[in-house]
Amino acid sequence: MKILLAEDTRDLNRVITVALQHEGYEVDPVYDGEEASAHAFQNGYDLIVLDIMMPKKSGIEVLREIRSANSVTPVLLLTARAEVDDRVSGLDAGAD
Repeated sequence: MKILLAEDTRDLNRVITVALQHEGYEVDPVYDGEEASAHAFQNGYDLIVLDIMMPKKSGIEVLREIRSANSVTPVLLLTARAEVDDRVSGLDAGAD
């Protein structure tokens, strides 16, 4: 399974990447929304994991671009936000 991981906090990105690789997944780590958007459209992923708060482009913006291209690739959002409105925004944008 090939996973795109977009998380701007480098230490957290590395920890998640190593954990997923240890479980046998192939992971492409990126660190901002522009990289995430470019990778999402250049490579075939089985899963995309997006941090909501990233530089250059938010995870929600990237998700909307992915869904507007009619991609059905599952997308999970990472966030430190706990408000219901934040979760609803992610689901409305097309998160799984």
